[in-house]
Amino acid sequence: MRVVTLLIKHSMTNKQREILVTSALPYANGSIHLGHMLEHIQSDIWVRYHKLRQRKCTFVCADDTHGTPVMLRAQQMGIAPEEMIERTRQEHQQDFIDFLIEYDNYYSTHSKESQFYTHQFYNKLNADGHISRRTISQLFDPEKEMFLPDRFVKGDCPKCGAPDQYGDNCDVCGATYSPTDLKNPRSVVSGATPIMKDSEHLFFELPHFESMLTDWLNDGHVQDEVANKLHEWLKDGLKAWDISRDKPYFGIEIPGQPGKYFYVWLDAPIGYIASFKNLCDRRDDLDFDHYWKADSTTELYHFIGKDITYFHCLFWPATLTGAGFRTPTAVNAHGFLTVNGTKMSKSKGTFVNARTYLNHMKPEYLRYYLAAKLSARLEDFDLNLEDFVQRVNSDLVGKLVNIASRTSGFIAKRFDNSLSEELHHIALLEQIQAAKDKIADHYEQREYSKAIREIMLLTDQANQYIAEQMPWSLVKNPETALQAHQVCSTALNAFRLLVIYLKPVLPELAQKTEHFLNVAPFTWTDIDNLLKEHGINTFKPMMQRLEVAQIERMIEDSIPTSETTPVKPVVEATAAKPKAEKQSMKSPTEAATNETTIEPIAEMINIEDFAKIDLRIAKIVKAEHVESANKLLRLELDIGLGTRQVFAGIKSAYSPEQLEGKLTVMVANLQPRKMRFGESQGMVLAAGPGGDDLYILNPDQGATPGMRVK
Repeated sequence: MRVVTLLIKHSMTNKQREILVTSALPYANGSIHLGHMLEHIQSDIWVRYHKLRQRKCTFVCADDTHGTPVMLRAQQMGIAPEEMIERTRQEHQQDFIDFLIEYDNYYSTHSKESQFYTHQFYNKLNADGHISRRTISQLFDPEKEMFLPDRFVKGDCPKCGAPDQYGDNCDVCGATYSPTDLKNPRSVVSGATPIMKDSEHLFFELPHFESMLTDWLNDGHVQDEVANKLHEWLKDGLKAWDISRDKPYFGIEIPGQPGKYFYVWLDAPIGYIASFKNLCDRRDDLDFDHYWKADSTTELYHFIGKDITYFHCLFWPATLTGAGFRTPTAVNAHGFLTVNGTKMSKSKGTFVNARTYLNHMKPEYLRYYLAAKLSARLEDFDLNLEDFVQRVNSDLVGKLVNIASRTSGFIAKRFDNSLSEELHHIALLEQIQAAKDKIADHYEQREYSKAIREIMLLTDQANQYIAEQMPWSLVKNPETALQAHQVCSTALNAFRLLVIYLKPVLPELAQKTEHFLNVAPFTWTDIDNLLKEHGINTFKPMMQRLEVAQIERMIEDSIPTSETTPVKPVVEATAAKPKAEKQSMKSPTEAATNETTIEPIAEMINIEDFAKIDLRIAKIVKAEHVESANKLLRLELDIGLGTRQVFAGIKSAYSPEQLEGKLTVMVANLQPRKMRFGESQGMVLAAGPGGDDLYILNPDQGATPGMRVK
């Protein structure tokens, strides 16, 4: 093999960096779902990029194992909490492994290291006067003889009166409140009516660290939008933080306080320290104090969801400082994952488990799609399933792998599986190499979508080069066979460079490419080199097209069956609202309530006739008036696997702005009908006598576009 080195300017420093990276700790009372995977894939890509750069980057995580929900879940299962959390940890760890998440250590907060450092934190904070005591009144379950956390109390919302709401906020009107404000409260644990009971609790005096936190936030350790929100909280004044819970409680007991346990949110982030310490004790190249001492020169990065920024960007830096440890270099927060525009919710069952996904599709498909849309901004991420299929098939199969599949056969059949001595289009390869610093900067800044965009532009140029050179024609003529050899060798060199760029995102494809090209595992410096006179292995298919049927089966398998998460009906009845409030879509129950005339039942049909009707949940992505039509609105409906145009005679009842973004039900297998305005590709369902008294069916918010109505 002969390796040619091209000199490329480097904008990144070659100084050895020592980096410690964590993802937020998954809670141990449930399975990993795609919302979790958004974060763990985002952090894994960043870690793999630094390891590709041959930097000393360590990646740790753990299960968050303490708290009342874990204790009660174990009781329901009839096993000890220790057994349950270990089962869950093994399940979580396997999910991450199978999603190609490469942790150096995946540990548990229920460990000797976690207890040791939690006690150390508390003792130091207590000795320095940062812990106070006060008596508080809480809701207490008289049957189970336990204090009730907010989420273990339900009742009627004190603001709007909606029933069956949790003790911290209302899902109907969005109000936040104290559990003691609920009307008709009941314990979720036993169903008993809670009583008020006093207890002395321990508090961490967060206001003592207001100046320190202000300086830390101003130093650029969080995204601007996060810093702005945190400064609002600082401006409103910080409050002491309740860090104790009364028995029964599964957690770490507070030293010198029998029957008192640390609130899970105190010891959970200490799990980062515990996991790293556990790893240090097994590796000679890692020095715990070097990474965690107050004046450490190493780098510490946390990847978290935006819902836990308060804990990670106020409580955590403050307790670290108070306990004599270093603070994070940066806390990188991301938004929530939605699927086809619908918010994922564990309590409502609108999520896809990681294992369910893996049962139907390769992990790299999701890794690539997330990377292609992820940025460093704090914004929600929508997994649009139609776009997911199209992008995977177009970018990965149709463009990237296509470079190798369409040229490697000629190398194998005509040129003894050996690359040519000279390459045909060095300028193309130099152009790909010249993008090195820009792509590196995008990875460093977590602007993955920009990196993917740059890489795919180069991929397009490589495919255009192959199409222009037509090696399949060149190889047929003895006079141009050498050129064919050089063209195919150039194409495979381009493929190699592109895969190196994508290795943080597609590690399995990179490994297959390394074997195919008969080379050592790629490093970033390999971008500077080209392969000449080099023997390769016979090409084998690397990626298969993603089929719509795989998505459909995954969605069907994601319907929750747990007794604690019952399946909600697709269309759910709600209380009728006054006619004057017709600004939102109505349920069938509301429509029936307002009807003044009941139409007679139509001609009866049998079950076979009904079974032919394919009813689907659809999201109204666009609604607009139809010019010169008195009754029609034009709707664009997302049914999960594509969009449909439907002309609906509902103009008298709804304006376009009332409909956009809403869910409805449509007949998906109705024969398209040509109208003078265009083709109507289905029918939306509505109830009512007509005119203003017309109500489009509005499924529960847990419904997903494309879901069948049964």
